[in-house]
Amino acid sequence: MPRIALGIEYDGSAFRGWQSQESAVGIQSLVERALADVADHPIEVMAAGRTDAGVHALMQVVHFDTSAQRSERGWTLGATSNLPKQISVLWAREVSEAFHARYSAQSRSYRYYILNRPIRPAIGADYVSWVREPLDAPIMHRAAQHLLGEHDFTSFRAAQCQARTPMRFVQSVTVTRTGEIIELAITANAFLHHMVRNIAGVLIAIGKGDQPVEWTREVLEARDRTQGGITAPAGGLYLTAIRYAAALQLSSERNERPASISAI
Repeated sequence: MPRIALGIEYDGSAFRGWQSQESAVGIQSLVERALADVADHPIEVMAAGRTDAGVHALMQVVHFDTSAQRSERGWTLGATSNLPKQISVLWAREVSEAFHARYSAQSRSYRYYILNRPIRPAIGADYVSWVREPLDAPIMHRAAQHLLGEHDFTSFRAAQCQARTPMRFVQSVTVTRTGEIIELAITANAFLHHMVRNIAGVLIAIGKGDQPVEWTREVLEARDRTQGGITAPAGGLYLTAIRYAAALQLSSERNERPASISAI
């Protein structure tokens, strides 16, 4: 049975996260319903990662098995036409049965955007985190370097996180400023529930001057979520890239600044 991989982008503002839920609208259920209409049989998709309510994706990757014979263009346009305007299928590619959107991924990348100005945003409020106090981006960048490498990220995981191990390997992390926008970019082999938002909360406290640069290391070494900072708001978080083996030739990385940020 053919296996198809899809690249999907979505605005998460109106949804209760990626995962299908009985009591709320999850993006997964909408994608499965749209694909089922194209395939003319039920579809179940597996995603590279789950995003929380209000979190956006420039690039989510899923796979599904199907007996239907459709062109890659047919899957892309057919599914998108059946989806709400906040969700689009960017590409489709037939892959081998050995491919798995989650387990074949070598790394994931997220970006977190902070609007740093005294006045709250009237436009794009669902797409950034707003901090009114001045933030020192170079200091935040220095503090973030304590996260590089493999560590126990218990201090940065949500209490309800279901991951079997808190060990994660952070490959790169940067904090940069462009005008009023501060961007946290982070790549790791995988992420824990709320991990990026909890990292952002710690770095924001450091950027304000409420905590020293070394606080990132101290929180990390504590292995205790109660020793960390706030969980930063969901709206500023974007899943931007899923990296796979180059031989697969999947267009699964988008590193451009999202239009929602550029418009602010």
